[in-house]
Amino acid sequence: MKILLVEDSRALAAVISARLNSFGHDVVLAENGKVAVEVFNEAAPDLILMDIDMPVMNGFEATSRIRAFETSNKWAWTPILFLTASDTPDNLVTAIEAGADDFLSKSVPEPVLHAKMKAMARIAALRHRLSMANQKLYEQASRDGLTGLFNRRHMDMQTDVVWEEAQREHQPFAVLMLDIDNFKKFNDHYGHQAGDECLRNIADALSNVVNAANEQGTTQGAFVARYGGEEFAVVIPRASPEAYESIANSIIENIHNLRIPHERNADWGIVTVSIGGERLDLPGNKIATIFRTADTRLYQAKEKGRNRAELRGN
Repeated sequence: MKILLVEDSRALAAVISARLNSFGHDVVLAENGKVAVEVFNEAAPDLILMDIDMPVMNGFEATSRIRAFETSNKWAWTPILFLTASDTPDNLVTAIEAGADDFLSKSVPEPVLHAKMKAMARIAALRHRLSMANQKLYEQASRDGLTGLFNRRHMDMQTDVVWEEAQREHQPFAVLMLDIDNFKKFNDHYGHQAGDECLRNIADALSNVVNAANEQGTTQGAFVARYGGEEFAVVIPRASPEAYESIANSIIENIHNLRIPHERNADWGIVTVSIGGERLDLPGNKIATIFRTADTRLYQAKEKGRNRAELRGN
């Protein structure tokens, strides 16, 4: 268990740390409440042992700030035990109101300290399992069940975040809208199971292109989502003209190279996609506008023969 020990007395901190280390725990030290608040995020402790009377910032204030940080960042609750030489009623009330969970005497006998740490370790294990379960639920809620890509709901939320950042920092922004050509005919001819497999293959190809662009530094934070049905979207923050066009062309090429048979896709005989895109050097106030423009160009790509990308206005 990782324990954040907040104690201004070096001698006492050394004694308590040694005892906790002997029980197999990892101890991170902070000499006052201010330092504890500063290191809390990086340390990510399973338990905090907090002294009350300290210079710079006392334990009550530090606890209040840690609880406020957890609330604002939707973090799981971290147990906080106050270290005290006198657990007076006033101290108890103030501690609970600040967000502490219990008191622990600085002169606690070693067997009692060991027992307390065993109990806290059980709580830490439960917190970890709960955190993992919550993360799994979040992943399930944000992913499309068939393709594994981000779903429309998550795409909308994430797009709002990166769009606001682009506006604030005056950074370029781009969106690509993609549609599988003649996909209804594919389903009618090959069946829906084959259609589902086709969607998964397309999704993998899109992920590979976008992930490669992010890893190579061509883009920063680009992501792909299933927009609905056979339609997909790629959101490209900080999009240079070269990156914007490169991603679109790579998608066309990679999907063409899959060579998924599609007899009903006239002129091609394989599965292809059409792409419409929009890129702004200085984003305006409405994200919906860039999606509408990209969607309009998608239909222009369809009208011009499919298996192509329309990225600029006529």
